[in-house]
Amino acid sequence: MASIIVVGAGIIGTSLAYELQRRGQTVMLIDKSAPGQGASYGNMASIAVTEFMPASRPGIWAQMPKWLLDPEGPVRIRPAYVPRLIPWFLRFMAASRPSKLRELEEAGATLCARVHEDLEAFLRTTGLQHMLSTEGCLSLYADEAEFRADREHIEILERFGFRHEILGDNAIRDLEPALTTKIGKAVLFPDNRSIADPYKFVLAIADRFKALGGVIEQGAVIGFEHREDRISALRLNDGRVFAADRFVLAAGAFTARLSIMLREHIPLETERGYHTQIMDPGVSMRHSIIWPARAFMVTPTAGGIRVGGTVEMAGLDAPPDYRRAKVLVKRAKEALPDLQVRQATEWMGHRPALPDTVPVMGPSAKRRNVWYATGHGHLGLTYAATTARLMGDIITGLKPPVDMKPYRVDRF
Repeated sequence: MASIIVVGAGIIGTSLAYELQRRGQTVMLIDKSAPGQGASYGNMASIAVTEFMPASRPGIWAQMPKWLLDPEGPVRIRPAYVPRLIPWFLRFMAASRPSKLRELEEAGATLCARVHEDLEAFLRTTGLQHMLSTEGCLSLYADEAEFRADREHIEILERFGFRHEILGDNAIRDLEPALTTKIGKAVLFPDNRSIADPYKFVLAIADRFKALGGVIEQGAVIGFEHREDRISALRLNDGRVFAADRFVLAAGAFTARLSIMLREHIPLETERGYHTQIMDPGVSMRHSIIWPARAFMVTPTAGGIRVGGTVEMAGLDAPPDYRRAKVLVKRAKEALPDLQVRQATEWMGHRPALPDTVPVMGPSAKRRNVWYATGHGHLGLTYAATTARLMGDIITGLKPPVDMKPYRVDRF
């Protein structure tokens, strides 16, 4: 019998399972799919330490009506799903109060300030240092008006001491010659590095986990066996039952369905994200790029370049709308005029979105032997090593190096 079962084999669950196994626990990792097949397969490969700001901040609210009315805008809500979203949006609105925003910024900045320390230690233990790039990310602005519109973001980074450098047009093209001359200003975030291939990264961690004696099982969790205020076992859809002393729910956007089985509601939605992976793009890139006014990102990863972004609110079961991916490619061509879309594939995945943009990390408020690690939004890859470190401490009875109250499950 495993001493700990981790449910969810994305980057968060796999990293945590490895960390717990490394600390001497007997761990089983369970997912309905093979490791890395969910959002971790197609994320934008970015260690985005500058992107912790709450989505509910005023600068976002000001643009939301325009975005929602634009069929090609960066945010789309499928009309049939609107009634389901009302409770989530009420909490989203509550997270926009100025005093609350300061708390949320602090909670995100606290995690991001630890990211490289924890990631470098994690990469050393796994032997995966070669998968982290040495280059940062460029945030692009066509003119001063676009730069001013993003000034709130820069001011938050300055307040918390995150490194950045403002560049003029000549310096921009010295770094990335393929960029259009229409870009008049950029900000370099040197610490926003990237992973060579996020899917292969998860697979490599899973291999290290198994090499330490960890066990991986595939199957969908359909229920739990309860014993007073504890869980004694979980049941899979194929009839198998696995018992353990402790359970960690780290299944990304699907964690809410598991928590409901424990009678514990988490306001977790999915922000459906799209990407196009282009293996023969006709341009070369060293840095990731993001253009805030166009709401897309391009990252050199997985042997080509990946174009992604956008937010679609439509739940876990609706079919993909790949027009979203095509819009992103069209916008990427504005930044990279020589970009070719050859040997390309499209993908959609489910980011786990909480209304306050801060992940849930900590014990269940309903079951004494259950913990959650979910709701990392766009920062699952960014927060993975830090989550493994902090959750590893909590679950094994050590005091973590940061105050974990802001990340508790019953804060809503």
